[in-house]
Amino acid sequence: MQTTDISNISMLLGLLLMALPIYFFGKYNTGMVKSTIIAVVRMVVQLQLVGLYLKYLFLWDNPLLNIAWVLIMVVVATETSLTRTKLKRSVMMIPLLVGFITAALLIGGYFLGIVLKLDNIFDAQYFIPILGILMGNMLGVNVIGLNTFYYNLMREKSCYYYLIGNGATIDEATAPFVRQALTRAFSPAIANMAVMGLVALPGTMIGQILGGSSPDVAIKYQMMIIVITISASIISLMSTLYLSKRASFDAMGRIIEPFK
Repeated sequence: MQTTDISNISMLLGLLLMALPIYFFGKYNTGMVKSTIIAVVRMVVQLQLVGLYLKYLFLWDNPLLNIAWVLIMVVVATETSLTRTKLKRSVMMIPLLVGFITAALLIGGYFLGIVLKLDNIFDAQYFIPILGILMGNMLGVNVIGLNTFYYNLMREKSCYYYLIGNGATIDEATAPFVRQALTRAFSPAIANMAVMGLVALPGTMIGQILGGSSPDVAIKYQMMIIVITISASIISLMSTLYLSKRASFDAMGRIIEPFK
């Protein structure tokens, strides 16, 4: 079964649905009208460009080009995380890069090589989409987790210094803040996983079914996507937190201002 194509006119008709949120954003003076319109325009332009890039990446299917594309995604994800968290580049740049790359290689490689048993894990049809899914989820988790950790740490410095003063190590004194970061970053994903298929049908599964895959195959892929995105996100966040803490405290355990 072939997927029904969407013509350019139909795309424009579909995009007209964005007039609904824009109308209500404007009616209640949310200040989000301009940002929403800009976001829609950027989405259309960026996805059209990505579609063009991917067309040729899939056609050439060169491992070096595929890896280069993933590295570009890592750099963009790192820059986006720095922008959204407003954390100092000197503190977060290397930890974020290492966290993204480590998680992507470990979990992506495990899924493609061991679960799917691909002969060539760099096959563009699988390598780029899977790494892209992982990167998108890791980005969201890192932004929430890092913001939560450093915001709460700075807000409750007295608690941190109390623990340090009573003989705790930096890792022990920051454990409550790591716990808060993990809870805030992963609670939505765990809640969604618990009701998957009952409250809503997930996007990956719907996309595969619309693309012609049988429901049982689509379900298997959806389950694995949920598992690998959560697993990659936890590795990425914990790696980033571990490395960033090395630059966030001096030799005496005093906090170095992490925000710009």
